[in-house]
Amino acid sequence: MKLKAVLFDAYGTLFDVYSVTSLGEQLFPGQGARLAQLWRDKQIEYTHLVTLSSGAAGDHYRPFWELTRDALRHACERLGLTLTAAAEEQLMNQYRHLSAFPENREVLAELQRRGIPAGILSNGDPEMLEVAVKSAGLAPLLSHLLSVHSVRRFKTDAAAYGLGPAALGVPAREILLVSSNAWDAIGATWYGYTTLWVNRAAAPVERLGTSPTHTGRSLRDVLALVP
Repeated sequence: MKLKAVLFDAYGTLFDVYSVTSLGEQLFPGQGARLAQLWRDKQIEYTHLVTLSSGAAGDHYRPFWELTRDALRHACERLGLTLTAAAEEQLMNQYRHLSAFPENREVLAELQRRGIPAGILSNGDPEMLEVAVKSAGLAPLLSHLLSVHSVRRFKTDAAAYGLGPAALGVPAREILLVSSNAWDAIGATWYGYTTLWVNRAAAPVERLGTSPTHTGRSLRDVLALVP
């Protein structure tokens, strides 16, 4: 089967969510790494919670930017850190401009040279994605910026994954969805995508009876899978 397009997760895959660690360390010496990890874990937990809890009882969706701020506040409180308004804005602005992984441009440029459409499918709000992509200088290399904001359901909900085939006009199995988040790679596999889990940390596989279609160590592994 020939893959016809590639969709990348944004946060953790194209953009390093732990690049906030340095600023966290400056603001809270000795706590930067713990803050970055707990902030990220709580952010993802909140996306799952509001999506799983939405239904007959009401819509609990809130934009990713708001959940990210709430997760930061919770993480600081959990660690016993005093988060001033100024420090909060510094950290949130840093999250808006996360560092891109170094191989991004090389891989995206090669996909463009091969005539393979590449885009993002992300939990991020449209404005967040636009700023991050522009800040990293990747806008000319991405043809789609798909945000779950339009369906008000976060990944791993089927409505979120359905944005890809709808926008690209091809079945999910003909789209390579690339994510460094194991839960995202599994969810996309269940939905029907061909998937690549970018396992940068050499983490163990998830014990759910399903594996991503492919596993690699960097975004460069995409190029071996797409003609």
